[in-house]
Amino acid sequence: MTRKPQHFRRGRRIVAHVARDYADAEDWDLEFWQKQTPQQRLSALVAIREDVAKVKGRRR
Repeated sequence: MTRKPQHFRRGRRIVAHVARDYADAEDWDLEFWQKQTPQQRLSALVAIREDVAKVKGRRR
C-alpha cells in the first residue's frame, strides 16, 4: 500500500461546521467522531501524532 502525502488525503475529506457557540461545537465534534469507524478514528490519531512529531522535529 502506497502512502500518499497527508495534504492529498486530507484535502479530499475536509468536513466543516460553523458553530454558534462552544456547546454547539462540542456536540458537532462528538457526533462527527461517533459516525467514524474505529479504523478511521485510529487513522486520524496516527496522522495527528505524525504531524506533532514533524513539528517537534523542526523545532530542534
